[in-house]
Amino acid sequence: MGIDWNVQNSLSVGNAGNFFRKIMSLDLKNFTAAIAQIAEEKGIAKEKVFETIEMALAAAYKKDYGEKGQIVKAKLDPASGAIKFWQVKLVVTEDMIYSEEELEELAQKKEEGGPAPVPLNGTTAGEEEKKVHFNPEKHIMLEEAKKIKPDIKAGDDLETILETKEDYGRIAAQTAKQVILQRIKEAERESVFSEFKSKEGEILSAIVQRVESRVVFMDIGKTLGLMPAEEQVRGEFYRPGQRLKVYLLSVEETAKGPVILVSRAYPKLLSKLFELEVPEVSSGAVVIKSVAREPGSRSKIAVTSTAEGVDPIGSMVGQRGTRVSAVINELGGEKIDIIQWDEKPEDYVAHSLSPAKVIEVRVLPKNRALAIVAEDQLSLAIGKEGQNVRLAAKLTGWKIDVRSPEQAGEAEKAIKEEAGEEIPKEEAPKEEKKVEKPEKNEKPKKEKKTKKKINE
Repeated sequence: MGIDWNVQNSLSVGNAGNFFRKIMSLDLKNFTAAIAQIAEEKGIAKEKVFETIEMALAAAYKKDYGEKGQIVKAKLDPASGAIKFWQVKLVVTEDMIYSEEELEELAQKKEEGGPAPVPLNGTTAGEEEKKVHFNPEKHIMLEEAKKIKPDIKAGDDLETILETKEDYGRIAAQTAKQVILQRIKEAERESVFSEFKSKEGEILSAIVQRVESRVVFMDIGKTLGLMPAEEQVRGEFYRPGQRLKVYLLSVEETAKGPVILVSRAYPKLLSKLFELEVPEVSSGAVVIKSVAREPGSRSKIAVTSTAEGVDPIGSMVGQRGTRVSAVINELGGEKIDIIQWDEKPEDYVAHSLSPAKVIEVRVLPKNRALAIVAEDQLSLAIGKEGQNVRLAAKLTGWKIDVRSPEQAGEAEKAIKEEAGEEIPKEEAPKEEKKVEKPEKNEKPKKEKKTKKKINE
């Protein structure tokens, strides 16, 4: 069965009175179907839509038949279509309402700019209970309330059934229409906020809608995501209709609704793309330990394996490089170095300088590391404008100095001196005692033996 009357379309009609009368006399099957359609299109719960309709009915009833200050509520039964109205009053006692003297004092304080609220029953400031201005349309004394409901207590709400009305004027119907529009808009904002708040840190598929003042507006489903200039990739051009993967940075609640920030430059976009392409990463067999990225140019990613027999680098690259190629294509040709993570800082730093071959890494004070590479590998290790060593430092968290073997000694000494470490002085060689050796062809001198003459 088709929907004869669509609530959503009826909200835009000019005849508000006709709109309200249709609510009151609507066929229940069509009405329920229309509510379900609105809930699906707006992404909100059906209960919220029914609650909105009930608030609109209460507002219209109060407009035509209620009094100023009244609290009117309505209940719509989806099964039978019956509508009930009731008035709510707060049950109070004498010590819960302001006396004439207190009201005069409050008025005087208000003129002087002093504090207005007075604590109830001697409670301290900041507690929820406050005295109230008695209004017979909003409040009822405990003694009177007990006549209607004997077991009621002070602070409870007393509900009184009101006569149901079906004839409403143009202003009441217009009020109902505005309530419905406003409440559905608020419910839609809440739904969008809660949905995307739970997706922070995930990848979204987005379509570029427009570019204004260097801000790219992207269609991410129920709403638009904003990509500011600092979250865009340098050298990337965005055109309407272009489909891209973006990283959901944050969702912020504002007076105009939720503001959703997305990014193409955030480093974690790289790891999330590999999660999509590499099953071993999503299953946990391969773990991404660290990512360093210069968006649009080059990235380094360190990986390790938690399962025996799984090659982490091979898993990331894929057969014939299909997996890493898919990520590179998504990032517009950005170069990616995949390296093996290692617990030993010396090995980790050596791997991070890939594709350069490192002879030795020396760990020095203050988180410094000295990488020694061959002369012909020096430019490769440093990279163009220092990019390779800069990314390696970001990836590992170590300050890396790249030197040739000839420069290593002096560089290490300079780093240690800068760190304030005492450098042992070189000991002077000990002097050896010279032993005179006889020259060649020279016979050793014999000591003359003196013969002692003995006088016979």
